Amino acid sequence: MDNIGSLRYFLPELILILFAVGAIILDLIWRKSSARRMPWFTLIGLLLAFVAVLSLRPEARLASPSLFEGMIELDSFSLYFKALFLVSAAFIVLFSIRTTEIASVIRGEYHALLLASTVGMCLMASASNLLLAYLSLEMVSISSYILTGFRVRHARSSEAAFKYVFYGAAASGTMLFGFSILFGLTGHTGLREIAASLHQLFQDATPGVSLAAIVATVFVLAGLGYKIASVPFHAWSPDVYEGAPTPITAFLSVASKAAGFGLLIRFFYTGLAEPITATTTWSVIGDLDWQLLLAVIAAFTMTTGNLLAIQQDNLKRLLAYSSIAHGGYMLMAVLLLTQSGMQATLFYLGVYLFMNLGAFLVVILIADRLGSEDIAAYRGLSSRAPFVAFTMTVFLFSLTGLPPFAGFIGKLYLFAAVIESKLYWLAIIGVLNSVISLYYYVRVIKTMYLDEASTETPLQLPALYRVLLFALVIPTILLGVYWNPLYQWAAAALIRS
Repeated sequence: MDNIGSLRYFLPELILILFAVGAIILDLIWRKSSARRMPWFTLIGLLLAFVAVLSLRPEARLASPSLFEGMIELDSFSLYFKALFLVSAAFIVLFSIRTTEIASVIRGEYHALLLASTVGMCLMASASNLLLAYLSLEMVSISSYILTGFRVRHARSSEAAFKYVFYGAAASGTMLFGFSILFGLTGHTGLREIAASLHQLFQDATPGVSLAAIVATVFVLAGLGYKIASVPFHAWSPDVYEGAPTPITAFLSVASKAAGFGLLIRFFYTGLAEPITATTTWSVIGDLDWQLLLAVIAAFTMTTGNLLAIQQDNLKRLLAYSSIAHGGYMLMAVLLLTQSGMQATLFYLGVYLFMNLGAFLVVILIADRLGSEDIAAYRGLSSRAPFVAFTMTVFLFSLTGLPPFAGFIGKLYLFAAVIESKLYWLAIIGVLNSVISLYYYVRVIKTMYLDEASTETPLQLPALYRVLLFALVIPTILLGVYWNPLYQWAAAALIRS
């Protein structure tokens, strides 16, 4: 579709761009009242963009057009991810309103950067061209660097931003080199054209194509692996998660990770695989055995994340390593090249949003009230803030994968897809890692319920945060007993062969 005709399907991104620019302009006009008004202005933009996403769903299912001359795919897959990004961003805006960590320094640029990052994530999930894939990833990364270091007078925040920039630049450069090799091999930047050209090169037994394609795949995986914090590209994650403002940490752990998976799935399923059957299965092009590579990475990612989480006393670092492990769980389903694996990944990303954002909201609450992110600060929380302790227990049990919570259903589908593909060794590693994770999650719960508090003074919580906790804990419980609507939405959002 040409550029002019594509604009009507590009409405969610256009709304976000308009509101991002508006946030900067209105910040100059509102001045002193900007901190009070800007969150609600941003939420209006996110709501309008979400309505636009929903309005495009029927057209995406019927037409699935390529926008801007093949740069962007408008399909149910991209719209599913856009909905996740917008919901995540809305929660982050609400998280930021009252937190003492950054509320005093929030200005229009904070919301503009948050909206810009969301635009980049939407483009990452839609990109069907190497150029747009790289530019959208850089748009997300640069916005995230600034948001990570937003507390400019805090050494930890500045250090986290520096490490994020350092690792991000190296990973992006490596990925760009991989893209250049693919372009040199095929002469194309479109993912579908690359797949067709690689298929022909392997059929013709072109000399050197196998080695060049493998090198390109590894280099691209370095960039995408950094975005989803998979081993061995995970080293930035704990330090950045600990040093960044906690609302931004939550945003990176959910929305940024989801964007990485969206681009990873699009790249590997469309650019490096070809359909076997009409609806359900893909195969690797030629002898590019990147499935085995991803399987090994998934196993190491799960194991490394969980084993290192055991050693943590800071809850933000614990959740950072936990996030690494959850990326490994999802990665083991992505590599299967089946629709059941992709559907399980999309469904898990949906439930992960609620339980992980909920856990980080509790971290924000306790850090605001007690000035500490250490697990020791949660001693006797059940007597000082029973509702907060209960919701945190729900979120942690769900992250573990225990019934009757949403995380259990999510992991059930992940492991079922892996077993269906007969990767029994990978499923066993996944189950063992879930058992390991129970130890460090229960450690937090034990501290809240069994350890004695230093004081019995009840914690006073803002009404807004009580409402947000309720809004996150309800779907975490409900999707554990009635998950079919989200699962069917994930089914409708699959990339079709």
